[in-house]
Amino acid sequence: MKFQTKITLLFFAISAAGLILLNAAIFYFVSQFSFKDFFDRLEARVNLTAQTNLFTDRNTDAYKEVRARYLEKLEDEKNYVVKIDSNEDNFPHPLKLPQSFYKSILDNGSAKYNESNHFYFGKTFEAKGARYMVIVAASDPYGFKELTQLKKILIVCFLISIVLSYIAGIVLSHYTMKPIQDITISVKQIKANNLHSRLPEVKGNDVVSSLISTFNTMLTRLETAFETQNNFISNASHELRTPLTIMTSEAELLLSGRKLDPVSEASVKTILAEAEKLHHILTSLLGLAQSGFDGKKQNWQQIRVDELVMNVADAVKKIDADCTIDIDFSTLPEEESQLYTAGNNNLLLLALSNIVMNGCKYSKKQPVKVQAKTENGFIVIVVTDNGIGIPEKDQQHVFEPFFRASNTSEFEGFGIGLPLTLNIIRLHKGSIGISSQEDKGTEIQVYLPISVG
Repeated sequence: MKFQTKITLLFFAISAAGLILLNAAIFYFVSQFSFKDFFDRLEARVNLTAQTNLFTDRNTDAYKEVRARYLEKLEDEKNYVVKIDSNEDNFPHPLKLPQSFYKSILDNGSAKYNESNHFYFGKTFEAKGARYMVIVAASDPYGFKELTQLKKILIVCFLISIVLSYIAGIVLSHYTMKPIQDITISVKQIKANNLHSRLPEVKGNDVVSSLISTFNTMLTRLETAFETQNNFISNASHELRTPLTIMTSEAELLLSGRKLDPVSEASVKTILAEAEKLHHILTSLLGLAQSGFDGKKQNWQQIRVDELVMNVADAVKKIDADCTIDIDFSTLPEEESQLYTAGNNNLLLLALSNIVMNGCKYSKKQPVKVQAKTENGFIVIVVTDNGIGIPEKDQQHVFEPFFRASNTSEFEGFGIGLPLTLNIIRLHKGSIGISSQEDKGTEIQVYLPISVG
């Protein structure tokens, strides 16, 4: 579940709980007020009933007139006057009500009770040398109708309110998460070739400004680390090339100059071969440095894929004349604009040459097929060989520097070619796919974006 959705649901749950409590409180207090008002009216009738029935020495006619003129008769209104004997536990109960109601009247002098829409109020009086209990019972259909109407109104308002609260939660979560989403979009745009970019600073001391500051600090550290690494590799490669060139030249001079005894000649040839290996390693390391972070695109140009493949085949042939390369352009589109990708020609030439040379080497000079096609906005270059293949357990590691598959011990190599190729393809916003079966061969797909314009 998305964090924004969680915020929306949390806000919705809190709002719904608050609305439930608010509506329950409104209904409770209104109903209590309504009940209290009705009980007050019943108490007034209890007093008038006592005056007109128990106190005959007073102006009972006046009380009757007041009651008839100013107090309307309530729904189902009934009056009960009961004389309480000395034995308070044994007196007639005019209504089938809980015993606690009668006991409360006797103990407290008055009591009230309601059951559904029926209300009862009782009170004791001293008159004519005896104790009496006066009870008035009535129904309040209008009050209950009002409460029922209030309940409907509260339910409708609650439903409307929770819908509005859900919408408000969506709006709140959107504006709450918008700064984070903006940061996410900005961070996604920062890649290895533009680590010099920074997120725009935001004033304040809130979480967003702190997060931006943390990201910018991290990017600074990454940029420094990349530059340090690449500078080291580049400088080391250049510095080592000079003495290596001298060693190679001196060895070639010894072999071409005067005659050497067989032992010395063999030693010089060994020195020359190892120097050439070291030169290849240094060239690859320098390629790794060039294909890593440099902060900008260098020598970027429009590259035609068929010409690139032909140049790759020529470059491999110059290095290994025995390599057989079958080129297939039959699936390329006829539209010329679909044949171009943007990039550095030398780097792409190096990357694809590494793949083709590996195919030739590990297939023991069997033909290597190179096919070019387009697919979903990408130029796809497929290199297929019938060589030794890559063991399944090693396939996830073939792009790690200096890693070599477990079945390549009889072949020379340094484990730099494929990592270098991957770096170059990633620099060109492409990707590499690999499919291989041991003892059957390997297929490598290189995806490069078609250049628009």
